[in-house]
Amino acid sequence: MSVHLVLFLAFGAVCVAGAINLLAQTHPINSALSLIAVMAALAGEYLLLGAEFVAAVQVIVYAGAIMVLFVFTIMLLNAGVEERTKGSRVAVLFGIPGMLLGSILVGWVVLRHSGTEAVAAGALPGDPKTIGQLLFHEFLLPFEITSVLILIAIMGAVVLATKPPSSLAGGTARKVD
Repeated sequence: MSVHLVLFLAFGAVCVAGAINLLAQTHPINSALSLIAVMAALAGEYLLLGAEFVAAVQVIVYAGAIMVLFVFTIMLLNAGVEERTKGSRVAVLFGIPGMLLGSILVGWVVLRHSGTEAVAAGALPGDPKTIGQLLFHEFLLPFEITSVLILIAIMGAVVLATKPPSSLAGGTARKVD
């Protein structure tokens, strides 16, 4: 076994363990920390694949900025321990068969259409100039729509976390002359 394969499997194991821990946690901060571990492990996978720019963006954007927003939102909403319920019958009746069907479909597509030929190291666009050209010319609209959606999510979190003034909390408003 080569060192790359061992590292790839180790990062993959950290990624899967972090994802399972993310779902198993009852406190939102612990879930956010598990998601940071998943993002860092994915950055390690990208480094092993030779995509240094994508690995740096993964750490800076996802493990850095987006996770700061998640933690800020969790703190702003003062989220505590989640309540456990028995679950929904609809989720069991449709979710589990849907997940199995989706997994089989994804597996079939990957096995059927996966290319086995090797790609040369510089054959795919990966230098920052080409990525910048693609991002700010061909994909400018999706990039800007994503930034507006993130801004709307932040504003929604602030609105949800804002407590009403005590004079309006009772539901009665006074008329001001």
